[in-house]
Amino acid sequence: MMRFAYAVLTYLLLPVYASYWVFRGLGNRTYWDRFGQRFGIGYPKFVAGCIWIHAVSVGEVQASVPLIRALMKQFPGRQVLITTVTPTGAARVRLLFGQSVAHCYIPFETPNSISSFFNSVRPKIALIMETEIWPNLYQECGRREIPLVLVSARISPKSVKSYRKFLPLFRDTLSYGIVIAAQSQTDADRFRSLGAAPERTWVTGNIKFDIELPPDLVEKGAEFRRDNFEGRPVWVAASTHDREEEQVLHAHELVLRKFPDALLILVPRHPERFAAVRTLLHKRGHKFISRTDGLPYTSDTEVLLGDTMGEVPLFYAASHVAFVGGTLVPVGGHNLLEPAALGLPVVTGPHLFSTQDIADMFEKLGASVTVNNAGQLGTAIAALFTDQDSATDIGNRGRAIVMQNKGALERLLRLLQPLLKTGH
Repeated sequence: MMRFAYAVLTYLLLPVYASYWVFRGLGNRTYWDRFGQRFGIGYPKFVAGCIWIHAVSVGEVQASVPLIRALMKQFPGRQVLITTVTPTGAARVRLLFGQSVAHCYIPFETPNSISSFFNSVRPKIALIMETEIWPNLYQECGRREIPLVLVSARISPKSVKSYRKFLPLFRDTLSYGIVIAAQSQTDADRFRSLGAAPERTWVTGNIKFDIELPPDLVEKGAEFRRDNFEGRPVWVAASTHDREEEQVLHAHELVLRKFPDALLILVPRHPERFAAVRTLLHKRGHKFISRTDGLPYTSDTEVLLGDTMGEVPLFYAASHVAFVGGTLVPVGGHNLLEPAALGLPVVTGPHLFSTQDIADMFEKLGASVTVNNAGQLGTAIAALFTDQDSATDIGNRGRAIVMQNKGALERLLRLLQPLLKTGH
């Protein structure tokens, strides 16, 4: 009864879902690309037996890179399909993999849309990054006997509490032969409490720690800094959000009082906000250039606006300190591991619920600095510029955390191999 009610609810919500994407497209036309796929229409026909990986947006796509590359190497005869929800995720897929993988948008969770998707895609296996629990999708995988694996699965106590209100639905959802590759024993226990089969629930770790950086990234970052702003203290604020850039710029103004030659590289999370951040920089009177302008840097350039896609690793490698966005506003934070892998001291705001386990690890081991507002951010950045030994120590601690937690990818691949080698 609850499953039937859920299916009806998805149809009732369909106009709301459609309106949301139409509205988003008014500000960014990429939200209208392949619009029919949002509703299970317009998929190309795939050769049966592809490896399907679902990654919601940019962060999940980036986290899945080592897995995708390993699967392409081990199973070169199988087509790889990556689905996302956001166009920024789609853009990252193309930037990272070009035409070597296929990309589609995953449809909304109505039974008809999901069925249409599977009729076109016909995957050998479904790999869902982190935690995306969709009852109709999971049921259809079970009906078609498609193995479904939750990769680097995690679930918060708050989510468990919410799911428990509909326990019969989610217990049924997790009963379709779902394999759970959990990030931690705590996550595994939480999934089991919702009905996941103990014999199909494994602890493999977080594949985000198996981050792959280009071998020449450090060299390219140093070259970028040397060619454009050598000798200047540089910090990057990456993946920032609305109402967060104002705080970051206020912090930079405080830093400039002590370090007049300091440079901020400001990288908004969403491309559709580049123009708004440019306007904000004008409004606050900052001397800035945009990466897309191609203009030369001068000694009085205060801010570089990173209005490109895919260059965050370069900007990290060119900086001395990293602030990770989505943490001074209640977004929940983004990837702390990318700057840490480069040995950068990491600064965050207090809102870290989307990456809480990693953030707790960093805080416990002294691998990050947490601030609560713009004033504290400015003070922290200036302090790290002043005390380079402390900055180096914090950066080294973060890099050690990354190195010591590698290995999840290897464990995950061992789990997946039997599922991929059987059948056609």
